[in-house]
Amino acid sequence: MEPAPGPQEKYHLITRNLQEVLGEDKLMAILKERELKIYWGTATTGKPHVAYFVPMSKIADFLKAGCEVTILFADLHAYLDNMKAPWELLELRTCYYENVIKAMLESIGVPLEKLKFVRGTDYQLSKEYTLDVYRLSSVVTQHDAKKAGAEVVKQVEHPLLSGLLYPGLQALDEEYLKVDAQFGGVDQRKIFTFAEKYLPSLGYAKRVHLMNPMVPGLTGSKMSSSEEDSKIDLLDRKEDVKKKLKKAFCEPGNVENNGVLSFIKHVLFPLKSEFVILREEKWGGNKTYTTYEALEKDFAEQVVHPGDLKNSVEVALNKLLDPIREKFNSPELKKLTSAAYPNPSKAKPAEKGTKNSEPEDVIPSRLDIRVGKVISVEKHPDADSLYVEKIDVGEPEPRTVVSGLVQFVPKEQLQDRLVVLLCNLKPQKMRGVESQGMVLCASSVGEPRQVEPLDPPAGCCAGERVYVEGYEGGEPDDELKPKKKVFEKLQADFRISEDCVAQWKQKNFLTKLGRVSCKSLKGGSIS
Repeated sequence: MEPAPGPQEKYHLITRNLQEVLGEDKLMAILKERELKIYWGTATTGKPHVAYFVPMSKIADFLKAGCEVTILFADLHAYLDNMKAPWELLELRTCYYENVIKAMLESIGVPLEKLKFVRGTDYQLSKEYTLDVYRLSSVVTQHDAKKAGAEVVKQVEHPLLSGLLYPGLQALDEEYLKVDAQFGGVDQRKIFTFAEKYLPSLGYAKRVHLMNPMVPGLTGSKMSSSEEDSKIDLLDRKEDVKKKLKKAFCEPGNVENNGVLSFIKHVLFPLKSEFVILREEKWGGNKTYTTYEALEKDFAEQVVHPGDLKNSVEVALNKLLDPIREKFNSPELKKLTSAAYPNPSKAKPAEKGTKNSEPEDVIPSRLDIRVGKVISVEKHPDADSLYVEKIDVGEPEPRTVVSGLVQFVPKEQLQDRLVVLLCNLKPQKMRGVESQGMVLCASSVGEPRQVEPLDPPAGCCAGERVYVEGYEGGEPDDELKPKKKVFEKLQADFRISEDCVAQWKQKNFLTKLGRVSCKSLKGGSIS
């Protein structure tokens, strides 16, 4: 039997791979006296995805360190956060979360009997808790409440009062769950400092706060339930996992904002203490890494190819997902999944022959639009008005794209710039060169015609998804069928606003970093 870890070893297990700890001295003092009591909460909103393995692997660390761990299913918070979970679906989604989180923990070998599971509504509707919410509201300023929730609560133009209550409830949870510490992502930092400031004003102790880094999604931005391409669902089929990993941003030698590498660092290494790169003998054969740093160094030096990295992650990830898929293959859990997350596209179809019957939804999320970086620009060998560009869209190889921009944009202005690329048009030959996408540009309405490529926000990564406001979810078509003219129907409502923002039906084109725009063509079209 292994000897129990000492305070220093426990501290290492609890804090490894964290981005920040608030209250380190207090944490060490508790560990010298007794076991730490800690909780992790999750609002029961969108479907949990593979990034949830990041906090799960830390929960495994906490248990190894002897901590008493509580998992909170924050059902009331899910409703307060701009009604991300409608009241009528709240119970179903909480039940789904409970089943899927337990399945994840079992898949990584965490013993469930050592954990305590609690629902927010088990205690948040009590007389005592409600009175404390009122007490807290009498000392918290609107400014502090809004600031605390800025990174977590959905930000809208006309915020609801419920979003201002959210941080206060999360602070009170620390007291009512009787814990020493709260664990969460670094996006929770403002809520954690809010709790440290205001709990003492009610006579309650300040807690320790442990923060995980935000793991990039597969597109290089935060992995998000609302951005379909950025995440792999826990119940995705193996072929879906392969497809999403194939699209994942993983530029050769680039270790920044690399969601594939981050998943290895924060999930696969802590679970197994090693990672195997699978590759054919002619490329050097399999190689086992016992430290993440060695793998990152080899990837940075291009000893490890992105394709081999993705294939190896695919194999390891499917091993984690297989028991979850198997559990959710039961009739009861299949029924729960479809009830908790009803498919919006399965609305009642219009009667045959009615004026507005439409065989399928023509919505912007069907377009696979991404940020691209122009690597090279050359004149088309057989057409003076065409450029042939190589554009990086976060795939193992850049795409070849043919654009009719010669008379509008000088070659040097395209070289190395970020552009917005439509990636799921059917490839077609243009004067003998196959074009694998379309650079989206703003065009002036009058003569002489002016054309400007659309500009993603500064700081975007190649491969990052571009979406239309309100249509963040949904899986793009693998390939748009020319006969169905999906792009053409949507393009009819593409416009440049008066402040030069790209829009569809007055809804902005966005990335995670902000709005897509053009330089000067107000009121123009987009093609």
